[in-house]
Parts: sequence; C-alpha cells; structure tokens
Amino acid sequence: MTDQFDVRQYWERRLGEQYSLAGVGYLRLGRQYNGWMYRIRARVFSRLVAGLGLPMAGKEVLDIGSGTGFYVDQWRQLGVARVTGLDITQVAVDALGLRFPDDRFFRADIGRPLPSDLPLAAGSFTAVSAMDVLFHIVEDTEYATALTNIAGLLAPGGWFIWSDNFLRHGTERVTHQASRSLADSERLVRQAGFEIVDRVPMFVLMNYPADTRSRLARLGWTAMVAPAAVAEPLGWLVGAVLYPLERWLTATCRESWSTEIMICRKPAG
Repeated sequence: MTDQFDVRQYWERRLGEQYSLAGVGYLRLGRQYNGWMYRIRARVFSRLVAGLGLPMAGKEVLDIGSGTGFYVDQWRQLGVARVTGLDITQVAVDALGLRFPDDRFFRADIGRPLPSDLPLAAGSFTAVSAMDVLFHIVEDTEYATALTNIAGLLAPGGWFIWSDNFLRHGTERVTHQASRSLADSERLVRQAGFEIVDRVPMFVLMNYPADTRSRLARLGWTAMVAPAAVAEPLGWLVGAVLYPLERWLTATCRESWSTEIMICRKPAG
C-alpha cells in the first residue's frame, strides 16, 4: 500500500485545492467546524508552552509541517525571535514566505535524510513543534528518521512538542496516515535520544476517538459531528456547542481517547 502512496503529491494536491485550516485539518468537516477545533489547539498549545516556563524572547524555534502557518503564528504570539518552518509542499513554502516575511521556510521531508544544502545548523533550535504531522508519515523507517532528524536539530536541553494519536492498542493505518501505538512512539522517541516529560490531551471530544476499539464510541462520535459535513452553518453550530465542554475537558483530563501532545526534552549534557 505505502509503495504506491506519494506523500508529497498527496499534500501538494490537497493544499493546492484547499489551502485553509480545513485543508490541513479534518477536511470533510469543513471550515467552520475546523475553526473551532483550531481554537482548542491554540488554547492547549499556549497553555502548555507557558506551563513549561520557556523564555521565548530572542529564541529560534523550528516548526515541522507548517502548512498554513497556524503554529508559526502561535510561536510568534509567544514572542520568539524567528520561526523556521519545514514543509513537504512547495505550495505551503511559497504561501508562508509571503505571510511571514521575517521568518524562513524550506521545502523538506523530515522523514528522509535532510539535504546537505539546507541552512539548518545542528543543535540550533530552542524548541521544535510537529503538530498533527508525524502520523502522516506512513513508513515506519521514515517515522524513526523524522525523530532522529528532529533530535539533531534541537539544542541540548531543548524541547520537542508534538501531537499524535498514541494508541494503547496496535497501530492502525489508512493510505495517508498511520496511528501508531503509544508503546512504539515512546520507544522510538527514546531511541532518538529524548526524555519524555509529559503527555496531555489536545482533544477529548471534538476529534475522532482513535484511541478506542469501541465501535459504538466511534459511531457515536461520527454521528455527533455528521452535521458539520452537511453544511458550514451546521459545522459552526456543532463546534460552538462542543467548544466550551472541550475547553474544560482538555484543561482537566489527564488521558484522552483522541489526539494527545507529548512533551519531550533533549538531555542537556
């Protein structure tokens, strides 16, 4: 299956047709529902980074899979000096360069050996983010390479913040996504040289419950958000109803059956 899947072509086509938060998010649920989901992402991300006590002023960070620039903007709001973004598509790199002229963006596949002419010095970033990105690397060897590449670019003592589905059961795959087990992700991230500091929910209710084998739970979630796939106003309404509850759940729950964020650190010495 994966031998026939061209990840760059897939994303060039997808973002070329839909360069929006829906295009990089849950595509079939439309712009309005995705807008509410990204509000949750913003709150969780800013709260998490603030909780780490990172002094961001004057620091340089790396964002993997920058897409439409949502997390570039989040880092900017936190006061970093400069964001470097990597994306597999030229569509994103061109658009991001126009939107964020003070930052820099390069086309690169983090799951493969990085080009020697890429102007990224080893150990030069205070923090690296890879949000809802690495589960789109369907080849296991490339997934491991991505983690190794990220570790090499991060400064000693630096932070790696990333999201995935972290399944408590076996890996699940579709053509353009592989949701790997928590055990495999933890093993590979440690193998790359990271220490795992924490893991917190990014979503509890608003995103697909990948981390359950309950058919009833998955069908129930699909039915709950189905109106969002019918019409944009319905997507806005469903998102508006779920948003306050999701804010509370992501602030209070320690585990989730949906996407979570893992916080890792590269040892200082």
